[in-house]
Amino acid sequence: MTYVLDVLQANSSSVLIDLSNIDFLDSSGLGALVQIAKKCKETKRSFTVVGNARVVQTIKLVRLEEFLHLAPDLTTAFSQLAA
Repeated sequence: MTYVLDVLQANSSSVLIDLSNIDFLDSSGLGALVQIAKKCKETKRSFTVVGNARVVQTIKLVRLEEFLHLAPDLTTAFSQLAA
Protein backbone atom coordinates (compact mmCIF):
# COMPACT_ATOMS: atom_id res chain seq x y z
CA MET A 1 0.00 0.00 0.00
CA THR A 2 2.84 2.39 0.81
CA TYR A 3 4.28 1.87 -2.67
CA VAL A 4 0.97 2.78 -4.35
CA LEU A 5 0.58 5.91 -2.21
CA ASP A 6 4.16 6.94 -3.08
CA VAL A 7 3.40 6.51 -6.78
CA LEU A 8 0.20 8.55 -6.41
CA GLN A 9 2.13 11.31 -4.71
CA ALA A 10 4.87 11.31 -7.37
CA ASN A 11 2.57 11.94 -10.35
CA SER A 12 -0.96 12.84 -11.37
CA SER A 13 -1.70 10.02 -13.80
CA SER A 14 -4.91 8.02 -13.85
CA VAL A 15 -4.88 4.74 -11.93
CA LEU A 16 -5.84 1.34 -13.28
CA ILE A 17 -5.55 -1.66 -10.96
CA ASP A 18 -5.65 -5.00 -12.78
CA LEU A 19 -6.73 -7.81 -10.45
CA SER A 20 -7.67 -10.22 -13.21
CA ASN A 21 -4.99 -12.72 -12.10
CA ILE A 22 -5.85 -12.50 -8.39
CA ASP A 23 -7.59 -15.55 -6.91
CA PHE A 24 -8.72 -14.04 -3.61
CA LEU A 25 -9.49 -10.57 -2.29
CA ASP A 26 -10.03 -10.19 1.46
CA SER A 27 -11.09 -7.25 3.62
CA SER A 28 -7.52 -5.93 3.76
CA GLY A 29 -7.36 -5.84 -0.03
CA LEU A 30 -10.76 -4.16 -0.23
CA GLY A 31 -9.65 -1.62 2.35
CA ALA A 32 -6.53 -0.82 0.36
CA LEU A 33 -8.59 -0.36 -2.82
CA VAL A 34 -10.95 1.98 -0.98
CA GLN A 35 -8.00 4.03 0.33
CA ILE A 36 -6.56 4.31 -3.18
CA ALA A 37 -9.95 5.27 -4.62
CA LYS A 38 -10.37 7.97 -1.97
CA LYS A 39 -6.90 9.34 -2.66
CA CYS A 40 -7.66 9.44 -6.38
CA LYS A 41 -10.92 11.24 -5.71
CA GLU A 42 -9.13 13.80 -3.51
CA THR A 43 -6.58 14.48 -6.24
CA LYS A 44 -9.23 14.49 -8.99
CA ARG A 45 -7.77 11.63 -10.99
CA SER A 46 -9.50 8.72 -12.67
CA PHE A 47 -9.47 5.33 -10.96
CA THR A 48 -10.61 1.96 -12.31
CA VAL A 49 -10.37 -1.65 -11.14
CA VAL A 50 -10.47 -4.72 -13.38
CA GLY A 51 -10.99 -8.14 -11.86
CA ASN A 52 -11.83 -11.72 -12.67
CA ALA A 53 -15.15 -13.33 -11.71
CA ARG A 54 -14.09 -14.08 -8.11
CA VAL A 55 -12.77 -10.57 -7.48
CA VAL A 56 -15.83 -9.00 -9.11
CA GLN A 57 -18.10 -11.17 -6.96
CA THR A 58 -16.33 -10.01 -3.79
CA ILE A 59 -16.45 -6.34 -4.79
CA LYS A 60 -20.14 -6.58 -5.68
CA LEU A 61 -20.91 -8.45 -2.46
CA VAL A 62 -19.83 -5.39 -0.46
CA ARG A 63 -21.44 -3.02 -3.00
CA LEU A 64 -18.25 -1.21 -3.98
CA GLU A 65 -18.47 -1.72 -7.77
CA GLU A 66 -19.48 1.88 -8.48
CA PHE A 67 -17.13 3.45 -5.94
CA LEU A 68 -14.19 1.44 -7.33
CA HIS A 69 -15.30 2.05 -10.95
CA LEU A 70 -15.23 -1.67 -11.66
CA ALA A 71 -14.59 -2.49 -15.33
CA PRO A 72 -15.18 -5.93 -16.89
CA ASP A 73 -11.89 -6.01 -18.83
CA LEU A 74 -8.75 -4.00 -19.61
CA THR A 75 -10.05 -2.69 -22.94
CA THR A 76 -13.13 -1.22 -21.27
CA ALA A 77 -11.06 0.14 -18.41
CA PHE A 78 -8.66 1.94 -20.76
CA SER A 79 -11.65 3.39 -22.62
CA GLN A 80 -13.16 4.64 -19.36
CA LEU A 81 -9.88 6.27 -18.36
CA ALA A 82 -9.49 7.93 -21.76
CA ALA A 83 -12.99 9.46 -21.61
